[in-house]
Amino acid sequence: MLRIRSRRSLVVVGALAVVALLAGGLFVVRPWSPQSTCAAPKNHPEWSVARRWDEALLDAIRRALPNPPVHARNLFHVSAAMWDAWAAYDPQAAGYFVKEKLTAPDVTAARDEAISYAAYRVLTSRYIKAVGADQSLSEFDDVMDSLCYPLTVTTTDGSSPAALGNRIAKTVIAYGLADGSNQAGGYAAPDYKSVNPPLVVANSGTTMNDPNRWQPLQILHMISQNGIPVVNGVQQNVGPQWGHVKSFGLPSGGSIGVPIDPGPPPRLGDPVTDQAFKDGAVEVIRDSSLMDPTSAATIDISPGARGGNTLGSNDGHGHPVNPVTGKPYAADVVNEGDFGRVMAEFWADGPNSETPPGHWNVLANLVSDELSPNLRIGGKGPSVDRLQWDVKLYLALNGAVHDAAIAAWGLKGDYDSVRPISMIRYMGGLGQSSDPTGPSYNKEGLPLVPGLIEVVTSASSAPGQRHADLAGHVGEIAIRAWAGNPINPKTQIGGVKWILAANWVPYQLPTFVTPAFPAWVSGHSTFSRAAAEVLVGFTGSEYFPGGVSGYTIKAGSLKFEAGPTTDIRLEWATYYDAADQAGQSRLWGGIHIQADDFTGRQIGSQCGKTAWTLAQGYYNGVVGS
Repeated sequence: MLRIRSRRSLVVVGALAVVALLAGGLFVVRPWSPQSTCAAPKNHPEWSVARRWDEALLDAIRRALPNPPVHARNLFHVSAAMWDAWAAYDPQAAGYFVKEKLTAPDVTAARDEAISYAAYRVLTSRYIKAVGADQSLSEFDDVMDSLCYPLTVTTTDGSSPAALGNRIAKTVIAYGLADGSNQAGGYAAPDYKSVNPPLVVANSGTTMNDPNRWQPLQILHMISQNGIPVVNGVQQNVGPQWGHVKSFGLPSGGSIGVPIDPGPPPRLGDPVTDQAFKDGAVEVIRDSSLMDPTSAATIDISPGARGGNTLGSNDGHGHPVNPVTGKPYAADVVNEGDFGRVMAEFWADGPNSETPPGHWNVLANLVSDELSPNLRIGGKGPSVDRLQWDVKLYLALNGAVHDAAIAAWGLKGDYDSVRPISMIRYMGGLGQSSDPTGPSYNKEGLPLVPGLIEVVTSASSAPGQRHADLAGHVGEIAIRAWAGNPINPKTQIGGVKWILAANWVPYQLPTFVTPAFPAWVSGHSTFSRAAAEVLVGFTGSEYFPGGVSGYTIKAGSLKFEAGPTTDIRLEWATYYDAADQAGQSRLWGGIHIQADDFTGRQIGSQCGKTAWTLAQGYYNGVVGS
């Protein structure tokens, strides 16, 4: 027997392996044996079908334009579709989109088949117009091919597993066209218009009609965070309508699309929060001033020294011992500039550009692999097989990150808040706000901090003095910060220098600079804490397996500039520690102020705990009926 496979059809023929040109398309005909090929896929035969589809989706996310709320939604909808296919063969579990109950002589085989058809149909529908569609759709076909499920089986009628999977997909696809995301319109928000003109990054300073509102950037050669060129050089706000998207466990966002409202962010000129706004800008500048690997400053980044924060703070001092080994965590002292740069780059979009929702799927899969085969949901009760573990984990985890996107982007859409690049350039262009009797005073200017934020004077800019490179800018505001992208990032660093505040850029690629959506609240912080709460509940422990986990960033592997100078091992004792570091990284990278981070963590915690509780209801069949 031979199998002819194209992207849209699979048929079985009898002949030797050949390549034939049929109907204007190239079909590869190759030997196929159901006994040898379908018994277990050669690539990771230990993976469940749910894991296989999750990995394929993560690959598609890496190819597509970075859009965290869209990818979080796709992760949830595919996860819920897979859950429904699994739950249909369980007498107790409640489906989410489809609540059918079926029987089969081989339930394991039926679940695998139904899950695969459901996931395949949803994924091909969602990614057919995405960047990298050819590769993504081909990979989806490859997964079906490896499992020996013919793509030509499209029926939604009957009780076969394939029909069930196709029915579930049909329901999910229809749901997605009416869930408030504007999928049919490419997820655009046609009614949004920025109140501020674009900030031309290549020019000095900025002009703002409202310094508390978001300002799009204009970048000469704009490239997305995963390397895809963007034709329009002016940012378009991503997802301001997202607070209206149908959630997993959140209440309705109402007419303004805000399911969780902590109130407004700090605002310049507001009598109550003006100082907090300015303090936030100062902290971002201070973090920028530490991005210098030539400095002798060091920092202990081990779980024994970092982590253990209370929710919405950085008040922790690490963990005294590893609870699994009973031994103290070994110190890990590294160059502080290397640590800051690694933090900013590692967490920026995930290690492989799968965006934060996808990154937490990667972490969850690694945790699952480490815990296997002792898989006990909630850390107690009977051990379950990998498929049950995966479908239940993905439902809860991706329900949480989907809700986190809705909560965070609802606030971004409603409050439309400013990013640090606009804050610092705008205030720095106005002057200093610390000394009413001093030069360049403006009540909305940057606060003065000796050694960090200063006014350029004739004396300070004289030859050999600290502001010598800023001669000719007397009276302007200088900050000590990262000096920007080097000409050759493979061999050079930008370094930390005295620069004009009006010229400041965050530690990011020059083709990206800052995400294309408002700041309040941090998506990284919200996504990460939501995911951490689910992992804590699902595994029954706040600690990673073995009491520690992490990644090693190899020396010389940074992309923004040369570095790190040595290998840097990012390690976390708990899921919360990892989530907090994700939020902290956005300050190092110049993307958020601390208020965005802390409030995002608090909102994410609410999203995660709610999703975990709700998911357990679906497991037990006490909701959704």
